[in-house]
Amino acid sequence: MRKKIIAGNWKMNYCVNKGEAFVEEIKNSINTDEVDVVICPNFVSLDRISDAIDGTSVKLGAQNVYFEDKGAYTGETSVDMLAAVGVSYCIVGHSERRQYFAETDEIVNKKAKKLLEKDICPIVCVGETLEERESNTMFEVVEKEVRDSLADIDKELIANKVVIAYEPIWAIGTGKTATAEQANEMCKFIREVVAKMYDEATAEKVRIQYGGSVKPSNANEILNMSDIDGALVGGASLTNDFVAIVNY
Repeated sequence: MRKKIIAGNWKMNYCVNKGEAFVEEIKNSINTDEVDVVICPNFVSLDRISDAIDGTSVKLGAQNVYFEDKGAYTGETSVDMLAAVGVSYCIVGHSERRQYFAETDEIVNKKAKKLLEKDICPIVCVGETLEERESNTMFEVVEKEVRDSLADIDKELIANKVVIAYEPIWAIGTGKTATAEQANEMCKFIREVVAKMYDEATAEKVRIQYGGSVKPSNANEILNMSDIDGALVGGASLTNDFVAIVNY
C-alpha cells in the first residue's frame, strides 16, 4: 500500500514572518498519521520553517536546487545547503522552471541524481500543455519526460525515494482541473512507463502525485483514484484549504 504524499508548493509567496506565522497556525491541525505532508517555502524561509515544524511529522521541502556541489554559480543553491537546514524533499522540473528558466529533462535528471546522492527525495514534475493534450500527443510527451528525467537512476531509489508529480500545465494556476479520471489515466500511464523502464514491482511502489488546481472540493475524489498517490498543491497550500486537503 503506497502512502499518500501531499506537498504544498508556496512558489514565490510569503515572506519569512508571514510564512512562519501561517505554519504555526496550521501545523497542529494537520493529520500526518496516514499521509506524508511536505511544505515547500521559498529559499530564504527554509531555515525558519524548518524550526517551525520541528517536533512535528511535517517534512520540509525545497522548490529547486542546483546539480553542482559548489562553485561560482551565482544565485544557485546546492544539495548540501538544503540538507543543512533539514530539507527532506525537493521539487525538480516544475513546469514553471521548464517554461521560464529553460530547464530540460537532462537538467532535471542531474538534479534528481544529486538529490538522491544526499538522501533527499526528488519530486520530479512532468506534464503536457493544453496544445499537446488537444493534439493527442500528451502520452508521448509525458513518456519522454519520465524516461529522460529518471534516466540511469537505480530502481530501488525510484521505488523508495523518488516521487513523480503529474502536473498538466494547462491546469496549473488556471482554475482548470483535470477530471479525476483524466488525472488517474495519466498517472496509471506513468506507472506503466516506469514498469517498462524497470519492472512491475518498482512501478507498484513508486508514488505518483497529481498537481493542478487541487482544492478541498475535488481533493477527496482525486486522492481516492487507484493510481494517484497524493497531490502537489499550489495556491491552496497558502490557506487553510491545505489543511482540508491533507485531512481529506
